[in-house]
Amino acid sequence: MAFLTEYWPIILVAVLIGLITGYFFFKPRQRVTLSDSAPVRPHMTKVGEGKGVADEAAAATSDVAGQILGTKVHAELPGAAGAPDDLQKLKGVGPKMAALLNERGIMRFDQIAGLSPGQVETLDASLGAFKGRFARDRIVEQADYLARGDTDGYAVKFGNL
Repeated sequence: MAFLTEYWPIILVAVLIGLITGYFFFKPRQRVTLSDSAPVRPHMTKVGEGKGVADEAAAATSDVAGQILGTKVHAELPGAAGAPDDLQKLKGVGPKMAALLNERGIMRFDQIAGLSPGQVETLDASLGAFKGRFARDRIVEQADYLARGDTDGYAVKFGNL
């Protein structure tokens, strides 16, 4: 009995700490699942061309090696397959700029939409007279809409095709 009367504040604090810890440990957790009909936003899409870091490294290596060897290795990478899109549908991309993008292995909207900010800077710097157009005309954002097939969203944001 003397033990309880003497140490009751410490016992009370220990019981409170135990209750608080138990609440955080056993409280119900929120479960979130996305349905197939959920809209895909730019931050939810996959980055780059492939499915992982190895594919990203292969893309970077092929770009450098392709320039040195004078070959187009980039077209053989994951994510670089498929029918080419009409890049001139993007506002700010005319026949000459589309040809420059095609020379660099960019043939489809999803390739443009998957570019990282660093890749956009590098690509933009190599476009000569068209330098700055990616940022000014928001080409990556436009390509994201068209890659997803969201022509209504594109029309609201950028006008009709």
